Amino acid sequence: MPNGPTTRTGVKSDETLFAVLAAVRESDGAGVTELADRLDVAKSTVHNHLATMREHGFVVKRDGKYHLGLELFNYGQAVRNDREVYRAARPVVDDLVAATGEMVWLFTPEDGRVMYLYGGAGETGIDVDTILGSWDYMHCTSGGKAILAHYSEEEVDDVVERHGLPARTPNTVTDREELDAELEAVRERGYALNLGEDLEGIHALAVPLRYEDALVGSLAVAGPAHRVSRERCETELLDQLRASTNDIELNLAYS
Repeated sequence: MPNGPTTRTGVKSDETLFAVLAAVRESDGAGVTELADRLDVAKSTVHNHLATMREHGFVVKRDGKYHLGLELFNYGQAVRNDREVYRAARPVVDDLVAATGEMVWLFTPEDGRVMYLYGGAGETGIDVDTILGSWDYMHCTSGGKAILAHYSEEEVDDVVERHGLPARTPNTVTDREELDAELEAVRERGYALNLGEDLEGIHALAVPLRYEDALVGSLAVAGPAHRVSRERCETELLDQLRASTNDIELNLAYS
């Protein structure tokens, strides 16, 4: 998950609790001593936070090690199901996966990043469960650029200040002036391209999703560069993507 510079203004004990939770996730199972050493926090403090989270189902203990609990999944499902765009887009995404044979992703923005809210793998063989719910940068993904292009200059400034313009591949735009020119092109043509900017060898195309003049997300098609060429992106896939966008917006109107 990309992280940018942040200012700590929260309650210290809460910050420690979230740090413990993040460490449990990153370790894929760890004991109190390991977590305390990693975080440079007293073992008693780590133990108390783990005991509280275990009581509420956010962590579980197996074979002497702590792991994330299913209650987190319960919360995540509730968050996703509460998004109207998810409910409206899910059947459309499934249909688009079947029609194109490629990966299809529904992105939603929050705090200067985009999340993979829903998607399918098509014929790529990629395990989408490892990607769903993850965050990505906006400047190097087609779904992110499709949204970012419709932000105000001040909003773009905020995104860049918080998360930077890190290079994911040699093709990633890391210069603000180049990014501004790219976003202007996205606005003019109505779609965003990612030609190996996030992952080498992967191309993607995305369009913004709007409902009642509000930007609610973006819809993207992605796949291996040899299949998802720029020409295919700007012809066949663009037509399918725009038709799917219309279906989603219709679903939102009648939801």
